[in-house]
Amino acid sequence: MISAEDSPARPAGLINRLAGSPGFQSFCARVPGLRSIARREGAELFDLMQGFVQSQMLMALVELRVLHRLSDGPISAETLADRLQVPPARMQILLQAGAAMQLLKRKGKRFALARRGAAFLSVPGLEDMVRHHSVLYRDLADPAAFIRGETDPDLARFWPYVFGATGPMDAEVTARYSQLMADSQALVAEEALAHVSLKGAQHLLDVGGGTGAFLRAVRAQYPDLSLSLFDLPDVVAQAGLPADVGRHGGSFRTDPLPMGADVISLVRVLYDHTDETVAALLAKVHAGLPLGGRVLIIEPMSGGAQPDPQTDVYFAVYTLAMQTGRTRSADEIVALLREAGFVSVSEACGNRSYVTRVIEARKPGVTQEKQR
Repeated sequence: MISAEDSPARPAGLINRLAGSPGFQSFCARVPGLRSIARREGAELFDLMQGFVQSQMLMALVELRVLHRLSDGPISAETLADRLQVPPARMQILLQAGAAMQLLKRKGKRFALARRGAAFLSVPGLEDMVRHHSVLYRDLADPAAFIRGETDPDLARFWPYVFGATGPMDAEVTARYSQLMADSQALVAEEALAHVSLKGAQHLLDVGGGTGAFLRAVRAQYPDLSLSLFDLPDVVAQAGLPADVGRHGGSFRTDPLPMGADVISLVRVLYDHTDETVAALLAKVHAGLPLGGRVLIIEPMSGGAQPDPQTDVYFAVYTLAMQTGRTRSADEIVALLREAGFVSVSEACGNRSYVTRVIEARKPGVTQEKQR
C-alpha cells in the first residue's frame, strides 16, 4: 500500500493541476498560440536545471581569460585552443556554450565578443566575484545538507569581520576581501547616488565602508561635503582617500561611532549581521546623529512578499552561507529602523535591485517631534 507521503504529488488548484498534467502539456504543444507558451515554459524550466553548468562555464571563460582574448577581434577555436593549451574539441564546446549564453557570438568558424560579454568585462570586480564563487560552490556541494544547517561553510571564514574580529588580521585576508568590496562597491555607489540626494548635507560618515569606494564616489558628486570613514583599523589603513577625509579605526560592535556627521551611510553592512547586531548598530547610529540627522541603508534586499529573482536566490543563499547575516526585506529593515527610533522612513527603488536598494530615515528633530 502506498502511503500519502510516498504517493505522487498532485498540485493544488486548477491552474497547477493543468500545468502538472502531461496530457494538457501535450495538448498545449499542438495548439497554435498555446504552443509558444508551452515551449517558453519548458525552456525556462530547463534553464533552471542547467543553471549550475552555466555558472561553471562562466567560471572557465573567466579563468582562461577567453573574453579578454576575444576583445581584440574574432579568433577560431583552434587558434585559441593552441594559445591556451586546451584540446581543440573541448575549446569548441566552451566557446559554443559562451555563444549560447550570449557572451560570445559565432562568425563562421570564429568566435567574437558579444555585447553581453563586453558589458561583463566593463563591470568592476565582476570577474573577481566569479572567481570567488568557487568557495560558495564548495559550500553548496550538498545543498540539502546546507539548507538543513548540517554543513560548515567555508564562506564565513572568507569574511572574518562578520564574527566580530577586532584585532590585527592576516594581511593577505584583509587585502583580499577589501579589494573585492572596493571593486564591487563602485557599481553600488553609482546606483545609490542616482536615487539619493546629499544636497544640503554637511558631513557624511560611512560606517563599515572598507577602503572608501563609496566615499570616493560621493566626493566626485559632492566635492564640498565633509567625509569620514569608520571601519576596522587594518581595513582603514588600506583606504586610498584624500587627505581631508577623516579616518577612524574601530569596531562598531565594541567602539562608539565618531560624532559630528549629519548623515551616516551603511553600505552593504546590515545583511552581514544578525538582527541583534543590527539593532545595536542602528542604536549607535541613532545616538551618533544630531536631531534631524539621516541614515542611509544601501544594500540588496529581499523582495519579501514579492520574491525577487536575484536577491531571494543569490544574496539570500550567499548571506546564509556566511552564517551570521541574512538578506532582509525592505519592510524588515524599516521595522528595525523604527525600533531604533528613526522616523520619516522612505525607500528609493532603483532600476537594478540586484545591485542595491536604498532606505533613508531620520532621527526625529524639533519639527518631527512636534508633529508626532
